[in-house]
Amino acid sequence: MVSLERVPEPITADPPHEADYPLLTQSWLDLAFLHWTADPSVVAPLLPVGTRPDTLDGRTYVGLVAFRMHRVGWFRLPGVPYLGTFPETNVRLYSVDAHGRRGVVFRSLDASRLIPVAVARAAFRLPYLWSRMSVRRAGDTVTYTSRRRWPGPRGAYSRIAIRIAGPVEEPTELEHFLTARWGMHNAFFGRSMYLPNTHPRWPLHRAELLRCDEDLIAAAGLPAPAARPVSVLYSPGVPVRFGRPPRAPAGIPTP
Repeated sequence: MVSLERVPEPITADPPHEADYPLLTQSWLDLAFLHWTADPSVVAPLLPVGTRPDTLDGRTYVGLVAFRMHRVGWFRLPGVPYLGTFPETNVRLYSVDAHGRRGVVFRSLDASRLIPVAVARAAFRLPYLWSRMSVRRAGDTVTYTSRRRWPGPRGAYSRIAIRIAGPVEEPTELEHFLTARWGMHNAFFGRSMYLPNTHPRWPLHRAELLRCDEDLIAAAGLPAPAARPVSVLYSPGVPVRFGRPPRAPAGIPTP
C-alpha cells in the first residue's frame, strides 16, 4: 500500500510561511531551553490523532522551556500589558503530521495569570495551568520558578537556574531541530489542528545548567528524566505571530 503521508518539511532557521493577518501576537523573552532524549514509542500515545513523533537520527525529545510571555494581543491590536504579560513554563514534544508539517505538542503550559489560563483552556483546549511563578535575572544567571495552583496536580513544580554563555554562531542540526519549530499541533474537539507561527531567526546562546529540580515532566505523563539534559540553550527572545489554521494540502486526507 502506498503511504499518503508526505516527507517531513525541511528544518529551516527562518519561517517557511508568512503571517500577514495574524490571529495572535506576542513576544517570548528570556527563554531557557532544556531538552532530554525520549523513546518515540513512549511519546507517540501522547500526541494528537494524525500526528507522530518527529525524530532526528531516530530520537525524539522532551523539552522543558521556561520564559517570559510579553504582551499577548489579538489580530493587529496592541498587546495587553498586564493580563498578556506573565512567566510561563511548558513541557513540549515534537511532532509531524501527514502533510509533513513539523510542530510542537504541549503537554502542559504553566502560567501565572488566571484569566489567560482559563481563556486558553476553554477557547483553544490548550493544557494551560495556573501557577505561582517568577523569572529573575542577576548578571548572567537567570532563575525560573513555578509551583502549580490549579487544576493539578496541585504543587507540581520546577526550579531552573542557568548561566548564560557565549552566542551560538552556527547552531547544530539538533539545535535547529529543537528551536526552529514553525507551528503547533493540538487536539481540538476531537480533531488535530495545526496553528502556524512566524518570528525572526532565534538569537541563541550556550548556557550552563546550574540547577534543575522539577516534576512537571512526570506530571505531564512522561518518564521523569534520569540524567542531565542533552541540550541547554538560552535566548533573549523574539516577537511572534500566530497565523490562522491553514487548509489541508490537496491530495492528503485531513487528520
